[in-house]
Amino acid sequence: MAEVSARNIINMKIIFFGTPDFAIPSLNILFESEHEVVAVVTAPDKERGRGRKVSYTPVKEYSLANNIPCLQPVSLNDENFLKEIAKFDADLFVVVAFRILPKSIYTMPKYGSFNLHGSLLPKYRGAAPIQWAIINGDNETGVTTFFLADKVDTGNIIAKESLAVGEDDNFGAIHDKMSILGSGLVLKTVSMIENGNIKLLPQDDSMATPAPKITKETCRIDFNKNARSVNNLVRGLSPFPGAYCIINEKHFKIYKSNISEMQLAPGEVMQTKNEIFIGCGQGSLQVLEIQPEGRKRMTAADFLRGYTLTDDKGQ
Repeated sequence: MAEVSARNIINMKIIFFGTPDFAIPSLNILFESEHEVVAVVTAPDKERGRGRKVSYTPVKEYSLANNIPCLQPVSLNDENFLKEIAKFDADLFVVVAFRILPKSIYTMPKYGSFNLHGSLLPKYRGAAPIQWAIINGDNETGVTTFFLADKVDTGNIIAKESLAVGEDDNFGAIHDKMSILGSGLVLKTVSMIENGNIKLLPQDDSMATPAPKITKETCRIDFNKNARSVNNLVRGLSPFPGAYCIINEKHFKIYKSNISEMQLAPGEVMQTKNEIFIGCGQGSLQVLEIQPEGRKRMTAADFLRGYTLTDDKGQ
């Protein structure tokens, strides 16, 4: 366990790297603290929709509202970008939901660069730690801050905070809770680095588990699995991108479900006036919110007013 000696620093000059909504509570808590956010780095603007309207990242919108200099490099290795961030002479880089930083950047500040990660490292290294914790049925997850290193999500751990996962929590709920919990840990971590009273914990690679990017294949429901596993998949992918199944050559996304003890064959559908059940390898899935292809998301009762699922087996 490495130790960082105590020191006395008056206010950290910080460059914040982040892009989505998840990063906003962390940016806000730093901006409102005694520390100085001298700049933010976020993704380039994008054109969206039929009108190709330019949209900003949430981090850029926050920076504009609070008059924080905002940098949006296409390439993180661009020499002009490296010169630009060097001019800020920051003490520390804080990274929350951003791209992988090259060594030329994360070694630049005098006190290094740390990342906020959405799991209790070394568990769930990778792009989708929140989703995989729920998909795998974990009842606890958390956030970790660690100094950046050459390999992704492998640096020395600074601090952790645990977060309980309830049986009804989905990806959206844990994402939002973790965003708030993480912001407190970010501020705590900056203060720990400022004071120098930290003990770094090297990660045990033998305890690491992967959390790869969510793919279309990840999202497809296999009704041969038990109902609990299928329900966890639904929770872990709701509200985005959504777990889906194919029944009678039609695609349906399922956003909310319950576990049922009803015995049906895997993929077999049973419906009442207001309820939908689909058989699993063990038990059944009660569908509570569903979205037919090309239609809006709706409750099972609303779905059954205008649609039907047959008793044929899902593919």
